[in-house]
Amino acid sequence: MATRGTPSVPMGEAGEEARDAVPRPWPMRAGLSSFPAQFDAFLERAEFDRGPWLVVAFAAGIGLWFALPAPAYWLAAISVALAGVIAAALVWRGRERRGHVLAALASLALALALGIALVWARSALVGAEPIEQPRFERIDGRILEREEQPAEDRVRLVLAARDGGNGRALAYRINVPLAEDLPGLREGARVRLAARLMPPSPPIVPGAYNFARRAWFEGLSATGSLVGKIELVEPAAQTELSLAAIQRRLSAHVRASLGGTRGAVAATLASGDRGAIPEADEEAMRDAGLTHLLSISGLHVSAIIAAVYVLALRLLALWPWLALRVRLPLVATGAAAAAGIGYTLLTGAEVPTVRSCIGALLVLIALAIGREPLSLRMVAVAAGVVLALWPEALVGPSFQMSFAAVIAIVALHNASAIRAFLAPREESWLRRAGRRTAVLFLTGLVIELALMPIVLFHFHRAGVYGAAANLLAIPLVTFLAMPLVALALALDLVGAGGPVWWLVGHSLEALLGIAHFFADQPGSVKLAPRIPTGTVVLYAAGALWLALWHGRTRIYGLTPIAVAVVLIVLAPVPDILITRDGRDIGVANESERLLVLREGEGGYARDNLLELAGSMREPLLLEQWPGSRCSDEFCVLSLRRGGRDWAVLVARNRELVEERALAAACAKADLVIAPRFLPRSCRPRWLTADRRFLEREGGTAIYLDRQRIDTVSQEQGVHGWWHAPDR
Repeated sequence: MATRGTPSVPMGEAGEEARDAVPRPWPMRAGLSSFPAQFDAFLERAEFDRGPWLVVAFAAGIGLWFALPAPAYWLAAISVALAGVIAAALVWRGRERRGHVLAALASLALALALGIALVWARSALVGAEPIEQPRFERIDGRILEREEQPAEDRVRLVLAARDGGNGRALAYRINVPLAEDLPGLREGARVRLAARLMPPSPPIVPGAYNFARRAWFEGLSATGSLVGKIELVEPAAQTELSLAAIQRRLSAHVRASLGGTRGAVAATLASGDRGAIPEADEEAMRDAGLTHLLSISGLHVSAIIAAVYVLALRLLALWPWLALRVRLPLVATGAAAAAGIGYTLLTGAEVPTVRSCIGALLVLIALAIGREPLSLRMVAVAAGVVLALWPEALVGPSFQMSFAAVIAIVALHNASAIRAFLAPREESWLRRAGRRTAVLFLTGLVIELALMPIVLFHFHRAGVYGAAANLLAIPLVTFLAMPLVALALALDLVGAGGPVWWLVGHSLEALLGIAHFFADQPGSVKLAPRIPTGTVVLYAAGALWLALWHGRTRIYGLTPIAVAVVLIVLAPVPDILITRDGRDIGVANESERLLVLREGEGGYARDNLLELAGSMREPLLLEQWPGSRCSDEFCVLSLRRGGRDWAVLVARNRELVEERALAAACAKADLVIAPRFLPRSCRPRWLTADRRFLEREGGTAIYLDRQRIDTVSQEQGVHGWWHAPDR
């Protein structure tokens, strides 16, 4: 019976309808409470694997540290991540069924915070303060590293010395001409020399290579070149058994056995030493998409490990007594692991090599214990180890390209369609070979598509025919050139390697022929102007989503990839590029060739201007362009952009000009560019890009139609490798 004044609650279906009709004080509560269930169901449908995503979050934290400008922002990001952990714990508190969702969110947030903290700590520990300005200095120091570069006619030495001003320990990288090289200039030797020193160079224009950041993490305070003679004060201790000495001797032996470019490439395959490869051949390899064959990475390490594993397994199987008492795969795994580690150390232990070695060791372990050897979790472990040791590697092209290629390969070969296509079946060897060749070509194509945005972002040019070139070059190097190099070195122990070196030479001639053939084809190189960092991050996010999820969920990754590709294609070319010293400028979008201020036979600055302007043609001098009027001191340009004419005044040198005449000329210009300080009376209608501006902002890219100014300073924040005068 119902109480008076209180409506009775009917039972059954009518009761359910009546309860639904009663208004609830919090209508959103049901939606909020159902979110965890929906999220949990989404993760289950997409076969969520927390391991790879933890590494992605860890890498995202490292990337945030580079992207955010100041310590206050880094602390705020860490705080937000930790607050997310606490919020997740509160939302899912007491919900045992959602425990794995809580663990996933909390662990991802913690990984992000750890990434920020780790790279911040490493920067504080290893970062080297650059010298304040160029200077001439007499140095008394010890050699830490020696890098031979015969193709550049020089040797690079890294010296540890004391700053003459305050006595702090510094590391300098000095270029020594081969003519001044001495036999005793080895690691550990003490030398005296005079050198012109420069602070490590930041990007000369937005989008160019940031050597200052790399030098910061490598501990270099200055770079320079030798002036005069170098004096050997104290020879090094006996170092014939050091890895560096072994690498140099091996490289020299290979080059002596096989001269020219063939010997230089063979030395690269044997020891990782690329210093003797001529620039023209290295450029052909790059434009053909074959540069990865010159960088000791997954292909080389995997070939060495696989060859040692198979040989050890076959040879040990010939000993019945051992085969009956010992698990031969374990012994072969140990031999292959030792060979891989030794090869990695011998070739310099660069990031791609370390990544490949770790990945190959994980594959060996999986084979030994009977687990799936090729998985994205294995790739994630390798990436996590590399980032834990060298977090700064994340922003370098080596890490990005090597892991992008491996992720693309593993994701492709784990796809159900590819597995079904390659599944064993009753068929002729010709059909089987055709299937594998088709998959090999598809793999090369997928790798090229995966790497193209990254290559264009870092180098502003990429080879278009890389898939076809790799289809020929990878089998040639993997199954012919590298085994022949190893065999020749083994036979050299008994003085019988000559005939095999002859075969090595012909195989490498074929490799270089492939490179030059594809590099010389029309349209073989795609050029791109500066691509914003956000565009590449958007592409990477879509690619990772596509690779790491399963089922239909992964298709959502195609949307950010498509948007990023459109943004890359539509990336605008700057109208004016100004280097940080103001001595080199480039004017694009006005003729079929880039307009430059000074004559020159190429050079680093001009190459960067051409690449960022997307031009491969020889540049044209401003004074030779019909739309300019030049005197000995200035050039005046008229550029039509955004529906209006822009008057640009460019100083041709640092000669002083009468102030009244200069002020009058500035008043008629919209933009003034000069490599020296201009007086305050020089007031153009829009911008004065003189030495004062360039020292503060660095290299500059100007988009006249959008009235946008991009500078190097905008991308650097207050990280240790960038110091600009006070604004």
